Amino acid sequence: MAEITAALVKDLREKTGAGMMDCKKALGETAGDLDAAIDWLRKKGLSAAAKKAGRVAAEGLVAVAIKDGKGAIVEVNAETDFVARNPQFQALASGIATVALEAGEDLAKLEAAAFPGTGRNVKDEVTQAIATIGENMTLRRARTLSVDQGAVVAYVHSALAEGVGKLGVLVALKSAGKREVLEQIGKQLAMHIAATNPQSVSTKDLDQTLVERERTVLTEQAAGSGKPADIIAKMVEGRIRKFYQEVVLLEQTFVIDGETQVGKAIEKAAKDAGAPIELTAFVRFQLGEGVEKKADDFAAEVAKMAG
Repeated sequence: MAEITAALVKDLREKTGAGMMDCKKALGETAGDLDAAIDWLRKKGLSAAAKKAGRVAAEGLVAVAIKDGKGAIVEVNAETDFVARNPQFQALASGIATVALEAGEDLAKLEAAAFPGTGRNVKDEVTQAIATIGENMTLRRARTLSVDQGAVVAYVHSALAEGVGKLGVLVALKSAGKREVLEQIGKQLAMHIAATNPQSVSTKDLDQTLVERERTVLTEQAAGSGKPADIIAKMVEGRIRKFYQEVVLLEQTFVIDGETQVGKAIEKAAKDAGAPIELTAFVRFQLGEGVEKKADDFAAEVAKMAG
């Protein structure tokens, strides 16, 4: 059983919006399992959270690169937000993304690949940047997308410089249609993905463990209504459809117009392009997602320094 600390209770409260005592009870009932506690609160109707959102704590940059039907996106971490505004660090992240277009997303291969114009590989170039800028840096992850025919489109939200920022998206569109139409709908889809953070392209791609977890929670919630089993089943299926509309890209409402289903928006773009468009994949990197920085107790640190 995990220790139920004040920090754990606070984390659960931030993720669910439930009361402090309810969070403490939920953790007690689930042996300190945070995910199980989230579900426990939802089953009791004490949480409005449909899915947990990871806290973003790491600093650094996300960078994208596009060339000849292929796109790459990388995340390079640093210790402080200040270094993200350093032109040398921005060039490093952008350069690594460009190298990833050919080297691929395997980090070992990417680090071993030559960094243009330096005579060093990527790993050594990062080491060089650490020595020059004076801050620890890490190449955390990389992904690539490609299409034989069509377009891979990139978008960086609130870019700090060309192709670098804290939130980046790649969208792969397979089509023989007009390039300008593919670029336009691709950019709009990437902006939509940046805003909504979908979990999959289609319902068939969605993690079935996630679906069953949602179904279990919804079934237990509906069971409390006292309605007959067949009515409960219909209620659950209706709520599952709503769940799909929240987390599945093609089922979501397009943020560009606030009305059209994303799948329908792609169909409309296909007519303008003169050929079918298939959204084959997407990647969304938000700086630091899933990484938590150690919380420093500044007062304690000062007291310790004072002896």
